[in-house]
Amino acid sequence: MLKAIADPTRLQIFRIIERAPAGEACVCDLVACLGFRQPTVSHHLKTMTEAGLLNRERRGTWAWYSVNQEGLNKVRAILDPSVA
Repeated sequence: MLKAIADPTRLQIFRIIERAPAGEACVCDLVACLGFRQPTVSHHLKTMTEAGLLNRERRGTWAWYSVNQEGLNKVRAILDPSVA
């Protein structure tokens, strides 16, 4: 889980999603925001989803991602045991 969030690009993506007004972001929005190609962004999103850090919801041809609060709480507990 920590390895998935330790990559600077993934951390940037995570923060964009976390701070999104609706609490979620579409792959198309992230591609435009980051300036990376869609396969690159999708790879990072898949890694974070498999690690339990993001939720994925398919809507039409696009996937929307939101922060998995349980996963975020696990990371916080690892980094600061007093949070648990």
